[in-house]
Amino acid sequence: MIIYGVALLSVCLLVGMLFGQALGLVLGIDANVGGVGIAMLLLVVTSNSPRFKALSSGNAALGIQFWSAMYIPIVVAMAAQQNVAGATSGGMLALVAGVAAVVVSFALVPVISKLGNNDASVEENK
Repeated sequence: MIIYGVALLSVCLLVGMLFGQALGLVLGIDANVGGVGIAMLLLVVTSNSPRFKALSSGNAALGIQFWSAMYIPIVVAMAAQQNVAGATSGGMLALVAGVAAVVVSFALVPVISKLGNNDASVEENK
């Protein structure tokens, strides 16, 4: 039943790419703005929504879990297609924004980890 995972992934990717292209047009940029990220968020939301619970059980769930796990490498491969050299040659702002996003993400890892541990300890005490 991996076909359900492929179908869900492809629908999320198409919708995400359409939204990303539309967002680029609205912003006046001739590029897809965040389409892959939007698709990733759609995949996470739809695979965890109650509407898709029938697909999230049994053999169909294995296909969705497989493609959910495969989605990160797919995103990395798609991001590799983007013109990073062109972005950095446009100015130092792109480089500063990228480094800042990585630094903030690394700084938030302990905070998010503590939040997850607190939720687990609350559940154990009940």
